[in-house]
Amino acid sequence: MADPDTNNPSAEPAYWTLIPAAGVGRRMGSDRPKQFLTLGSRTILSHTLSIFLEHPRIRGVVLVLGPDVDPDALDLPTAGGRLFRVAGGAERADSVQNGLDFLQERAAPDDWVLVHDAARPCLPRADLDHLLNALRDDPVGGLLATPSTDTVKWSDQDGRVERTLERARVWRALTPQMFRLGMLREANRAAREAGHPVTDEASAIEWHGARPRLIEGSMMNIKITRAEDLELAQLYLMQQGRLDGGFRP
Repeated sequence: MADPDTNNPSAEPAYWTLIPAAGVGRRMGSDRPKQFLTLGSRTILSHTLSIFLEHPRIRGVVLVLGPDVDPDALDLPTAGGRLFRVAGGAERADSVQNGLDFLQERAAPDDWVLVHDAARPCLPRADLDHLLNALRDDPVGGLLATPSTDTVKWSDQDGRVERTLERARVWRALTPQMFRLGMLREANRAAREAGHPVTDEASAIEWHGARPRLIEGSMMNIKITRAEDLELAQLYLMQQGRLDGGFRP
């Protein structure tokens, strides 16, 4: 692919998506990882991939799969050469690093990478557009998030309330989380080598010394974690006109 036009400051930056899908989803209690369950006629993973493969501003999508998964047996959307498959690692951060290392050979360090959970198939198109536009020229990058609507408590080691957090400043982190390839790759690598827990890409960037920007997103962008989430995801996909049937176990 052609490099971005560095002589034209108004040129559209390059955007890539990385979807770690090597997890096993133990909390779902299913006979297969949750991303391979079916909503309507398609898997959750297929719904998620389509969000990005159908978006004209996304150059390509890197799908990170478990080493035991046969990609040819999966229900994957037609990608026109824009879908790349990479083997995952032991933990999510390891899988993300494998995907970033793969992208390093195909993208520029200043290209944007959007890391998105495989089990978030209900991301509204408007939220994705808003993220791309809001962070296009940001020096750090950021993530979709929702302000907390609940009072949040901070506990001590005995499970007793130590203090109440200021709700106006508490956010729930969502995905995509969007950062420059070079910065994210280095931050994720350094955090892992230091043994710092990397719960999401923003936590690696924070540990690296930068401050990601919070972009408010929709409550529809749920992460399917438990069986009861499937009905809610079905409802949201139907509202978006992206579902042709109900959940099939």
